[in-house]
Amino acid sequence: MSAWLLATRPKTLPAAVAPVIVGCAMAYVDRKFSLGPAMACLAVALLLQVAVNLANDFFDFSKGIDTVERLGPVRVTQSGLIPPGRVKAAITTVFVLSLLPGLYLVTIAGWPVVVIGAAAVMAALAYSGGPYPLASHGLGDLFVFIFFGLVAVCGTYYVQALRLTPMVMVMGAVVGLMITAILVVNNLRDIETDQRAGKRTLAVMIGRQKTQSEYAFLLAGAYAVPVFLWLDGLASAWLLLPLATLPLALLHIRLIRQSPDGPALNDLLAQTAGLAFFFSLLLAIGLILSLSWC
Repeated sequence: MSAWLLATRPKTLPAAVAPVIVGCAMAYVDRKFSLGPAMACLAVALLLQVAVNLANDFFDFSKGIDTVERLGPVRVTQSGLIPPGRVKAAITTVFVLSLLPGLYLVTIAGWPVVVIGAAAVMAALAYSGGPYPLASHGLGDLFVFIFFGLVAVCGTYYVQALRLTPMVMVMGAVVGLMITAILVVNNLRDIETDQRAGKRTLAVMIGRQKTQSEYAFLLAGAYAVPVFLWLDGLASAWLLLPLATLPLALLHIRLIRQSPDGPALNDLLAQTAGLAFFFSLLLAIGLILSLSWC
């Protein structure tokens, strides 16, 4: 059980919860919140996150990317803790389990949920697997931004409101910036081992210094959007609530620029995941308290 728990990578699960929280907050603001679809979205998000983690574990081992040289946490397939066949079976099982709340959402919101779900499953498998792995061709960052930000927030809102608004898409972009920063730390940590294994992440393509700058740019963008919305009169000052986490973000930017080693980047990855979660939580609270601008 401890090996399977390790395989799910619990420290990454806040990345699945954060966009659902923001999508639900937007639904509440527009007086469309519904508990059933909200909980179903949370279940789908968590299950898909676990499936992505298992698939990444399995495919990176199968393609020879994860070796004894890796600097990150133990991977269950590469380390031999769980046989590859069982990990592969678990991927299928988790995807099937995600269909249960997914089918419930289809009965509520119709064919768009089918399209979103199919795209999410294909992206999850194509991230590390298939003939053209997205993560190995510099596209991982883009697809994390799209699916963990735009798709997750907008999808959560859509199944409750049955429509989308420009503000929901903006909030999806904000969350996407924060979640993508988590991946950037991961890829910075693995930049040398990935390069040797032929895995061309964006970090490998642009180098260590520019990857550190990408991390700072993503966090800066996430904090700037609420400020611009407030300055333009599109939101009340409550939307500035996430700025309470800005000192942590500045600390993380300083730490990543110090070229930390593998263990330090493992800590920073977990801290960035925590930052993304609390930023999103405060963003959701700020949205709810900003009912006057809707």
